[in-house]
Amino acid sequence: MAKWGFIHKSIFPTVVGSEKEYLYLENGQEILDAAGGAIVTNIGHGREEVIDTLRDSTRDLDYVIPPFNTPARQALTDKLVENWLGNSLSHIHYTCGGSEGIECAVKIAYMHHAAKGDLKRTKIIKRHISYHGTTLAATAIGGHESRKKGVEHILDPYPKVETPYPLRCPSSDVVGYYVENFLEVLENEGSDSIAAFIAEPICGASGGAITPPDGYFEAISQICEEHGILIIVDEVMTGFGRTGTNFGYEHWDVQPDLLVGGKGLAGGYTSITAVAGNDKVSRSLEEAGYDVMFHTFSALPNACATAHKVLEIMEREKLVERSAKMGALLQEKLTKAFSNHPHVAEVRGRGLLQGVELVKNRDTLESYEERKGISGRVSSRMMHNGVWVYKGGNGIVQDVLLVGPPFTVTEAQIDQIVGTMSEAIDHVTMERSTN
Repeated sequence: MAKWGFIHKSIFPTVVGSEKEYLYLENGQEILDAAGGAIVTNIGHGREEVIDTLRDSTRDLDYVIPPFNTPARQALTDKLVENWLGNSLSHIHYTCGGSEGIECAVKIAYMHHAAKGDLKRTKIIKRHISYHGTTLAATAIGGHESRKKGVEHILDPYPKVETPYPLRCPSSDVVGYYVENFLEVLENEGSDSIAAFIAEPICGASGGAITPPDGYFEAISQICEEHGILIIVDEVMTGFGRTGTNFGYEHWDVQPDLLVGGKGLAGGYTSITAVAGNDKVSRSLEEAGYDVMFHTFSALPNACATAHKVLEIMEREKLVERSAKMGALLQEKLTKAFSNHPHVAEVRGRGLLQGVELVKNRDTLESYEERKGISGRVSSRMMHNGVWVYKGGNGIVQDVLLVGPPFTVTEAQIDQIVGTMSEAIDHVTMERSTN
């Protein structure tokens, strides 16, 4: 049999079907998709009206070059601005995936400053625990060290600040510590050389739903505004209701200049990402006569129509509100289950994006050795027992489990997730080989 992909460490299952909150393997096993794949599936699997939309829209119109408008492109753009993004982010560019979207946003940030004649702003500030994609530039901008293996030597360097990580902050003044770190990097790099600061509102796969303290984003936003630095929010994972609000940044008082939202935009039914910018950015490019180049398969009419239908379902069934409600219940039950567990450091997150950090010693926060593969072993055991959760961590954060089920998840399914995770963590961490 021909080999699919270049991933060699593990033997992955073959999935042959999906419906609602479940995946079905070729051996007939039913798996509760408690991670929504890769935190993608928000409205559940197998929605007939979405499938019908994808089929019918493809029949009506297949490929149209991206600069041409189509009814589906216009309808999706109108819905995003009117119902989701608001007028502050009213200019939309589409890409196929999140990595492309991040590169596009970074490119637009550079173009914005060039349009103003400021060619000194050639740097993007990144965070040391982060993930922004798999292309070379996105890999370099991200702080997911374990995903840089084999290409570290050719990646462009980017200045980095620490990710706000309350659990492991060395200071009692958590906000002050990370803001001071940001200011130090600005001083060392020269604030007039910085084009933009990029961040996930809540850290995804690399950190396992690390959530910043209140006041952090507000302070960073003010500093960026004072120094003419754009703010790019990476909402590829946190956007479209995942954290219980339309977008993750809305948990705080901050207004991004550029936003990248993917994954939940089409809920896994097709590949599309939106890159949204504010009037300030759009106006500078327009006045300079700069156009943002498209990818060949950007904004396929059927992808736009499908995303529009997914958002329509989200609105009709009030699934953002449901994400907030069920997310609070999930966090409550996870916290109760692991509040005194010797190998669980913390349960964290917002909405239906929850992280569970595993450690060798809860009191000292000592991590397991990487070679132990603790989170991978827990995830594998959970899969064996009928529940899929996402193994996270980036080499700095060693072992985390990321839970992000569809927003249609039920209380009984949440109980199944928590119970299966509890058994798997006990089984793996209590083994003699993990000590």
